[in-house]
Amino acid sequence: MLILITYDVNTTTESGKRRLRQVAKTCLIYGQRVQNSVFECILDTTQYRQLRYALEELIDPRTDSLRFYNLGNKYKTKVEHIGAKPSQDLEGPLIL
Repeated sequence: MLILITYDVNTTTESGKRRLRQVAKTCLIYGQRVQNSVFECILDTTQYRQLRYALEELIDPRTDSLRFYNLGNKYKTKVEHIGAKPSQDLEGPLIL
């Protein structure tokens, strides 16, 4: 299933800047960045739970926020892209 993750981390303190970097690094493990604080991740249920738990442990819920959008397995008909930075097909072949 495709999960879209967005986050807003308060970076007015050094600890906030560190949290922001940690959230981004964690999201990169599971998916691809499509905008500054937006990631697309193709996950199964277990991976989704692991990622969600990891991110919840990183943020400060008093000042930061996370949003998870479950676009399901038929996401290709639900996502349109216009403009720069086209997204990669995460399920397609990887050629090195």
